[in-house]
Amino acid sequence: MDNFTRADVEIIRRETGFSGFYRMDILTLRHRLFRGGWGPELRRELFVRRDAVCVLPYDPWADTVVLLEQVRVGALDKSERPWLIELVAGLFDDDESPEDVAHREAQEEADLTLLKLLPIMRYFPSPGGSDERVHLYCALVDSAGAGGIHGLDSEGEDIRVSVWLRTDAIAAMENGLIDNAASIIGLQWLAMHASRLREEAGARP
Repeated sequence: MDNFTRADVEIIRRETGFSGFYRMDILTLRHRLFRGGWGPELRRELFVRRDAVCVLPYDPWADTVVLLEQVRVGALDKSERPWLIELVAGLFDDDESPEDVAHREAQEEADLTLLKLLPIMRYFPSPGGSDERVHLYCALVDSAGAGGIHGLDSEGEDIRVSVWLRTDAIAAMENGLIDNAASIIGLQWLAMHASRLREEAGARP
């Protein structure tokens, strides 16, 4: 079986179609074929954006999760309720580590202090047309007192923060109320690992 690498793709041209907060590049490329040889030239639009960090805040002592709710432009045309229930999330700034982003966004979006970060995975949410990669974490938190309206006025954020029983959040995922990728992956991971996390957490700090 062929194990293709980046060297098996030839980028013939790369042009910028649009540049704003995000960027759209237009690539002309070709790649090697499983049946042998090279394929034809292809034209592909690539949505270029900074990588993201998503964090599922979990309180193992109360068995609760902290979730955010805010309007999302990507859901406007395909949902009657474009206010999505999500994880803490944000994009990298220059010279930040994923852990830096996680702590910064938790403070800005939910006024939360993350006690411990647990890596879940890194993944490409939409590699057919975007180069974004998501760094997904679970974070241990104390959810007592969490909630309210948060976000940066300078970025137009209006974020409602609420505390959910873990079982209620998983049920909301299963019935489609929570329908975005990072939240689904994070909650599925938590469903598999919550018992272990609660055992290892010990007494509430």
